[in-house]
Amino acid sequence: MEQEIGTWDSVLLENLSEDSFINNIHQRYKRDHIYTYIGTSVVALNPYHHISEHSLDNVRNYGDKGIFQLPPHIYGLTNLAYQSLKDHSEDQCVLLTGESGAGKTETFKMIVNFLTHIQDRPLCHTPNILRKQSSTSSASGVAVHAHRRASSSCSGTANFIICKNRAENTPAAAMARRQSPSPGPSQRSRTRDESIERQSRRNMREKIVDFDFSHHKSSENISTLIEAHAASSHHLHPTKSCFKHQQTQACIATATPPQKGATSNTSPKYAMLSYGGCRQCGHSKCIRAQSLEKEECGAGTESPMLLLRGSNSRLSSTTTAHQSNLNRGSCSNLVRQHSTESQPERDRDRHSLMGSTQRISLYDAHKLSKVLGELPPPPPPHPSSVSVSVSPTPSASSSLHRRHKSPTQRLRECVTCADVFLEAMGNACTLKNNNSSRYGKLFDIEIDFRGDPMGVHITHYMLEKTRITDTIIGERNFHIFYQLLLGADLQLLKSLKLYRNVEKYELLRNTTAMEEDRLNFHYTKRSLDVLGLSCDETSSIFRVIAVVLKLGNFIFVPVTNIDGTEGCQVSNVYEVQETAQLLNLEAQVLINCLTRANSTNSSQEDVGSEMDARQAANNRNTLCRTLYSRLFTWLVNKINETLKSTQREKNLALLDFYGFEVLDHNSFEQFAINYSAEKIHQNFLFHLLRSEQELYIREGLEWSRIDYFDNESICELIDKPSYGILSLINEAHLSSNEALLLRVQQCCAGHPNFMTSGSNSMCFQIRHFANVVNYSIHRFLEKNSDVLPKYISAACYQSKLSLVQSLFPEGNPRRQTSKKPSTLSSNIRTQLQTLLAIVKHRRSHYVFCIKPNEGKQPHQFDLALVQHQVRYMSLMPLVHLCRTGHCYHLLHVKFFHRYKLLNSLTWPHFHGGSQVEGIALIIRNLPLPSAEFTIGTKNVFVRSPRTVYELEQFRRLRIGELAVLIQKMFRMYHARKRYLRMRHSQMVISSAWRTWRAREEYRSLKYKRQVKWAIEVIARYYRQWKIRQFLLTIPLRLPPNTLSPLSTEWPAAPGFLADASRHLRSIYHRWKCYIYRNSFDQTARNRMREKVTASIIFKDRKASYARSVGHPFVGDYVRLRHNQQWKKICAETNDQYVVFADIINKIARSSGKFVPILLVLSTSSLLLLDQRTLQIKYRVPASEIYRMSLSPYLDDIAVFHVKASEFGRKKGDFVFQTGHVIEIVTKMFLVIQNATGKPPEIHISTEFEANFGQQTVIFSFKYGGMSDLAQGPPKVTRKANRMEIIV
Repeated sequence: MEQEIGTWDSVLLENLSEDSFINNIHQRYKRDHIYTYIGTSVVALNPYHHISEHSLDNVRNYGDKGIFQLPPHIYGLTNLAYQSLKDHSEDQCVLLTGESGAGKTETFKMIVNFLTHIQDRPLCHTPNILRKQSSTSSASGVAVHAHRRASSSCSGTANFIICKNRAENTPAAAMARRQSPSPGPSQRSRTRDESIERQSRRNMREKIVDFDFSHHKSSENISTLIEAHAASSHHLHPTKSCFKHQQTQACIATATPPQKGATSNTSPKYAMLSYGGCRQCGHSKCIRAQSLEKEECGAGTESPMLLLRGSNSRLSSTTTAHQSNLNRGSCSNLVRQHSTESQPERDRDRHSLMGSTQRISLYDAHKLSKVLGELPPPPPPHPSSVSVSVSPTPSASSSLHRRHKSPTQRLRECVTCADVFLEAMGNACTLKNNNSSRYGKLFDIEIDFRGDPMGVHITHYMLEKTRITDTIIGERNFHIFYQLLLGADLQLLKSLKLYRNVEKYELLRNTTAMEEDRLNFHYTKRSLDVLGLSCDETSSIFRVIAVVLKLGNFIFVPVTNIDGTEGCQVSNVYEVQETAQLLNLEAQVLINCLTRANSTNSSQEDVGSEMDARQAANNRNTLCRTLYSRLFTWLVNKINETLKSTQREKNLALLDFYGFEVLDHNSFEQFAINYSAEKIHQNFLFHLLRSEQELYIREGLEWSRIDYFDNESICELIDKPSYGILSLINEAHLSSNEALLLRVQQCCAGHPNFMTSGSNSMCFQIRHFANVVNYSIHRFLEKNSDVLPKYISAACYQSKLSLVQSLFPEGNPRRQTSKKPSTLSSNIRTQLQTLLAIVKHRRSHYVFCIKPNEGKQPHQFDLALVQHQVRYMSLMPLVHLCRTGHCYHLLHVKFFHRYKLLNSLTWPHFHGGSQVEGIALIIRNLPLPSAEFTIGTKNVFVRSPRTVYELEQFRRLRIGELAVLIQKMFRMYHARKRYLRMRHSQMVISSAWRTWRAREEYRSLKYKRQVKWAIEVIARYYRQWKIRQFLLTIPLRLPPNTLSPLSTEWPAAPGFLADASRHLRSIYHRWKCYIYRNSFDQTARNRMREKVTASIIFKDRKASYARSVGHPFVGDYVRLRHNQQWKKICAETNDQYVVFADIINKIARSSGKFVPILLVLSTSSLLLLDQRTLQIKYRVPASEIYRMSLSPYLDDIAVFHVKASEFGRKKGDFVFQTGHVIEIVTKMFLVIQNATGKPPEIHISTEFEANFGQQTVIFSFKYGGMSDLAQGPPKVTRKANRMEIIV
């Protein structure tokens, strides 16, 4: 607050005068500080450009603080009304006053935006450190008194006798709280004993309230208190900085000295803490720069829903030329909602005790002083604790679908969209305002006990329907016409029979459309979908609007009938046909109702009496105005149905009415508008200036009357029964405007506020509260009795559109009404009386909107114009009243019952005397300046709004404590009662349960023994049966033809017979093998023996073994046994039995070539014979061969090693190659074993040695990698003493 330009509350001006007041708001306006307080009222100047301070952050900040804790803003006043409704359960009303173009419409939008978004923030306002200490704050009156801000060593004390005000209660004393200096540290070091002693002395006085206001401790002194504690306990709170520097600034809670040149008129009532701003850049400017950066960064990412919340100007492009058209008279034209803000930042700003732009209240100071005195010093902070971490920004959904949304979100969207559509339907561009509301509206927002908006009821007043047919040059018609023509797609325009060109419509002739109309139509149309209107209803609305446009194009041409009477015809019949199609009505019926009076609404042409062209044009214009105005009323009722609440709650009303207007040509519309402004201003004067001063006098307060201009006589001039201008207009005998002017001059002559404009002039003048206005009497009577003839209503009722039928219920032939239609003046008076009756019973809050210049230019301040507005709004009397008066008062009974819980002597029951004594006891024991309270005869008065806020804070904290106490006692009682009941029940249950358990255990044990015995018997018999069944069924379950030893089939057996089944299966297999063996003869046995031997020798050792398994060992492949020559040879060598005989290849030792030779193996020796002559070349006894060597590959080479005998040393080992190598080696193995009694050695390796006579050669086998099918004879190569064989 110390960064504010000028004085943020006009009450604090030192030399209060009109010049200083205007100079102050001028200085603030130049720096874009458009808001200034007058007590709890707000003065708002129209900036005529975008203000970047209106975001969700501001909604949360102002929703958490009192009106005096943050810079002036419309949100502060709205939050005051909102909190008053919640705390006091009283209906509230915010009234916006000011002339046309002062920014009331945009201010109204901001208030609605605040009320619909305030509940988005958490409801936690108090730091946890204070909440933990709250249970001891009000334990007794002495405890509260110990922390009073009053001093026992005060220099001056005023004793106020009840119901009597002494001379000390002067304006200077009244400003003590606003201008008193902060006390020194010595006052804060008083002991608890002194406070208790002072309390005991005060209790001795009877019927005397001791008000001590000289040396009170205000919340401005909390900085010194924190410094004293920080000297020993380091840091208690987070860093005190603005949003921009909050993440980088160190956590140092020290007070900054005041800057030079700063205003010295700030007081403890409204001033912020000296350290309340940013340490680096100052509070206000830095926050504005940060908000501007957020807007610039988020300008391209705004969702369509966010754009709906502002005015039409928020749909503009970024070009400067286009932006110049968007500043349509708004107090703050852009209200951008940053929905993608960081949640940790929100929580930090909301929960920190000294957040940005925040000052500590007396309530928080009182609690913090207790905490600082009782808490132990905290440990030093870690260096990393200075930095603030920010979580990723949660993206906010911008979908407009109504499903998956809470009722509050749904209501918020509907309120925003209702404002958007009503703005399009009811706002227009005037000479003084580019977005002027041409109707008055009262938003009644229903808020439940939690503070959530539950429903909204909209009441509209005095729609300027004459604008539809009579538009002043330089102004425009309502926005919806231009939006529909420019923004609708071709298909929609074609269905509505409309053209894009504005000049084609007589109602819009000589007016211009803007590019923003094209952009705004999308949001206007979309708002109907959000409001829940069906497609048929939306289509009907646009059809009615199109009908109004096309009706204005009807051209009536005068004609003369045969009988000499004048009539008329419609020249552009195609327009009539298209209009009738839009209305679902016969074209002739539409023509008849506009050109023939008292027509029977039939399709015949000669029905009713004809009218001339002028009368037909008047009927056409009346129908256009009636259609549009009734459509507007229907839309408001439809919106109310959508936004209505199902239960009755407290209401917060927002009133945005017409501003005062003075034009070059003022007619009946300006007369009605200015009369409404007079009544609203009279209400302000009555409630704020007149009633308040009369209350002070009745209560016996010393009071100097503040003079002000009372416009009651002006209101009587207009609305006095029988002789007021409104009554004179309704006189039945007046047939012309000239007669009306004469009648008004006769009845109002001599009135000080009525003047005539000359004998020949058709005008009269009224001296309004704002200015003297010259009214032209022309068409006063016509505009006052602008009633649609019944036969036209009956014709429109024949439309097939249900919407059109609902707009003309009087056209229903079944409905017979003899009631005379009311005139516009009567409606105006009735509506204003009803409106003021609503406002009368509510607590009112005022926003005074001021127009700084007539050119709608930013940063231009017309001193004379502003001075004129300040004077006729009676702002200076209001400033004087707030400066010397009281902001709040409450009856004794209500005050006592509301705040008696703040003192232990008055809560829950006070037995010490009267209620006034109890009130005095409550006030005396509060840690607030006693001079802030004044006790009258029936009311208790509080001087400053800050004191009211802190008083409510104490009450809110005390309610929390009492709620905790009640909860604690109830929970203790409930828990104790429940414990005793459960204990008794437990004893009964446990006794019965133990008895039952013992009985059940006995029954269970007995049953288990019986079951066990039965199980054993059954199991024994079952096992025996299963064994018998298994053994008897084995032969039957064996498959046929299973005597082969290779068969593995065996019937499954039970689990407990697994071992027996395994043994039986083994026995059965051995028996099958025995049977199989017995079926062999001797030859077969020998062959089987050879196969088994080959398996033992070569299985898994020789690659070519697998190929030999399937081939039987023949032995004599050349049928040598039958050869006669062999028989002779074998007789000589004793080798009669031939074991093996075949032609094989003998590998030459020197070259490795293959030499065919006949190999014969007998039972005693190995013979090599010539294959032709059968001549024996070599005969080697079987006992001489001790080893046979082979490779593990697929080759057919075998080496027979001969012992080192004479033959062996001479010939050496033999190397053979044959396809029957497995058979040769196997049979040789058996022959040698039979001959020597021991088996020879079988060596299988890739390398081994062989003896070639006198030389030892190494055989090396190498695998060539060829496939089996492509394999040929191995390649044998002799290299010195090495023979390589490639397989």
